Amino acid sequence: MRDGNSERNQLPGRPYDAILDSIADGVFTVSADWEITYLNRAGENITGVPRDEAVGRRCSEVLRASVCEENCPLRETIETGRPVVNRTVYIVNADGERVPVSISSAVLRDEEGNFAGGVETFRDLSLVEELRRELEGRRELGDIVSRSGKMERIFEILPRVAESESTVCVRGESGTGKELLARAIHSLSPRSEGPFVAVSCAALPENLLESELFGHVAGAFTDARSDRAGRFEAARGGTIFLDEIGDVPPSLQVRLLRVLQEFSYEPLGSNETVDADVRVVTATNRDLDELVEEGTFRRDLYYRINVVSLTLPPLRERKEDIPLLVDHFINRFNRRRAASVEGVSDAAMAALEAHGYPGNVRELENAVEHAFVLCRGGLIEPEHLPASIAEKARGAAPLASAPATLEEMEKALISRALRRHEGNKTKAAEQLGIHKSTLYRKLDRYGISG
Repeated sequence: MRDGNSERNQLPGRPYDAILDSIADGVFTVSADWEITYLNRAGENITGVPRDEAVGRRCSEVLRASVCEENCPLRETIETGRPVVNRTVYIVNADGERVPVSISSAVLRDEEGNFAGGVETFRDLSLVEELRRELEGRRELGDIVSRSGKMERIFEILPRVAESESTVCVRGESGTGKELLARAIHSLSPRSEGPFVAVSCAALPENLLESELFGHVAGAFTDARSDRAGRFEAARGGTIFLDEIGDVPPSLQVRLLRVLQEFSYEPLGSNETVDADVRVVTATNRDLDELVEEGTFRRDLYYRINVVSLTLPPLRERKEDIPLLVDHFINRFNRRRAASVEGVSDAAMAALEAHGYPGNVRELENAVEHAFVLCRGGLIEPEHLPASIAEKARGAAPLASAPATLEEMEKALISRALRRHEGNKTKAAEQLGIHKSTLYRKLDRYGISG
């Protein structure tokens, strides 16, 4: 005897369940009150929701699509009688990940021709989206996401840098992702199975930093009651990341130099030499060349840590990456918080793109996290963003100034879409929801150069 859910999962009079379960597209049907009455196997896989849990729930609760509230294709089909074919939208799966899908819908009628509900098919476009990203020049490595030309060189040489044992110095302002780059180097290196140990050289006073790095033996100083291994030992076989290397005091610079020259060290208070089987990656937001000239940073140590130098540009110099990073953070926070935020509205994205980001990528991540606190689902709006970002954008955005005619608003929207997509008219037209030929006519009309 089958349970109630199993009974409801079978469409009355339909002998084709095995066929529907064999196709790659998701298929679901809804009753007149929008409750799911059937979901095939592909639909389970794409949404991450088992069919027994989906049946009986409203379709908006299962798909959590970007169009469920206002532009539902199925509702449009039912109201107009015209099917929707291959409309691209995003759904949020059970893991909180945004999945691009192509949706088609049609009306279901009973044997007498009366309205009985609707059917919707949806195709997972994740692979297509991935190929599109590659064609657009998008690069992604762990938490590093970019399409910026300034990041292209780093992505190109990173595998070769990682394969070597050479010391690397990562430069960049605070919040640009120096530790993320160091972790990427480690993950691509032959030492990837070993530990990755990060140390902030600016976070510890001089008298503790030496013990923290190299360890100590009992009696080395007043509170040293037992032997303690340092971070270099903890990183054995892997990578040690020395952040804020420019803040290391001169007395400790000598010891670091010996480690890089001889690959060995002595724990504090010990005469026993320990092999340093580690890869060293350093980082700084200070100008090391200037510190060398001032005499506060040893020139010989500078040459040792600067065998390979990688400079991360600030976010204000790679603003084309903001939409990519926002999507990346939304997917992450959706997973962590079991949330269903679908994306960012045009107004909110304009606010995010207008900000200067003195805190760089870390500040952008914090802004998205702030939005998740206030946004319960759907799209992130300007009011969900930190006031410092939303207010500055309101003062600068063309659409915020009043009065404005419809033509002025349309011109501003077209200009912003072109900027966001770096002049790509096809993508701008898709974002605006108009045909490319329509966009060309409006460009001529408003005298906008593309």
